[in-house]
Amino acid sequence: MTRVVGFLVVGAIGFLADAGVLALLLAATSLHPLPARLVSIAVALCVTWLLNRNITFGHSSRGVVEEGARYGGVGIATSLINYAVYSALVLALPLLPPLAALAVASLVATVFSFLGYSRIVFDR
Repeated sequence: MTRVVGFLVVGAIGFLADAGVLALLLAATSLHPLPARLVSIAVALCVTWLLNRNITFGHSSRGVVEEGARYGGVGIATSLINYAVYSALVLALPLLPPLAALAVASLVATVFSFLGYSRIVFDR
């Protein structure tokens, strides 16, 4: 499996974790879609780090703490892009379902995250 294919598979799993947590929070709590998305992004970030580390890229030459910190840094940067697009869509198009906004935002952030993870976190 190439890195790109592995990354896309892991990204799809991360998207499902993100969407599942978001849907659960929106259905089971009174949270607004914006703070609910902060929680779902954090869960997805943890899921994708473990999968990218073990499937897509393999362990880096760094220790797990440094690798995790780098992954978190790139993840936070790309999550900010993702969240900005998501928020803009939710606020500008209130009839758009939050999960549709999540899908669009995730597609936008995918390119940034692959470049960051492959060059900053798991470079060899």
